[in-house]
Amino acid sequence: MYHVSCIILLLYVAVYLWLNSYMSVGILISNDDGINSEGLHVLADSLKTLGEVFVVAPDREQSAASHALSLHRPLRIDEISANIYSVDGTPTDCINVAVNGLLKDKKPNIIVSGINKGENLGDDITYSGTVSAAMEGTLLGIPSVAISLASKENFLFDTASYYAQLVTKYVMLNRLPVGTLLNVNVPNLARDEIRGIKVTKQGKRVYGEPIVEKIDPRGRKYYWIGGNELRFLSIEDSDLVAVNEGFVSVTPIKLDLTDNEFLENLTKSLLHA
Repeated sequence: MYHVSCIILLLYVAVYLWLNSYMSVGILISNDDGINSEGLHVLADSLKTLGEVFVVAPDREQSAASHALSLHRPLRIDEISANIYSVDGTPTDCINVAVNGLLKDKKPNIIVSGINKGENLGDDITYSGTVSAAMEGTLLGIPSVAISLASKENFLFDTASYYAQLVTKYVMLNRLPVGTLLNVNVPNLARDEIRGIKVTKQGKRVYGEPIVEKIDPRGRKYYWIGGNELRFLSIEDSDLVAVNEGFVSVTPIKLDLTDNEFLENLTKSLLHA
């Protein structure tokens, strides 16, 4: 009986320590759709089981803000509720202000950006505020993940949040190489319709005529960027192909943009010309 009691006590201690270790984990969440986006709050709720969640997001939509950083004006922060803040800046501003300001005494262990309303695949990542928030976290030395849902309407955030939690758990347990983030894109399907997960490489968009030219009531021309539906190259093992086939795409993205394949050739041809 004594031994049984000891075993039960040890189990209780183990569970307590396990829960305490999780709750000591700081998870910073941001996005580019803004503080009021449903995807942001679904993500925050789904990750609360993994640690203490802090939300620091733009006060309005900042889609396609890329990696812009506000250097020529002050940033204003509003506390919406406990651990939830809005910033009148870009996604990159939000991560910087959170890590180096709001949370400077308790820096997050992981950063998760999303859930974005719309995919960030192929060349999208160069424009994406969602991915750029993860890039900023990576630059600051914090493992970071970007989560996007491939749809323009009727968003199935529950599916995306399930995979966001799964990938976040993986990163918490295994971390990531220095200078690398994960770009996750989820098809807008019910969970039982998802065909699985594929680890992919960055694909290639095919852009049509992205400029729409119009005339305003005063006879002056104005332009909208982004008019045509985008196509893509069918590259094997690419993020675009995987999502189109119903798979969740997980792409490791390096911040080092050096073209190492061309580096040696350029050195020979340029310096010895």
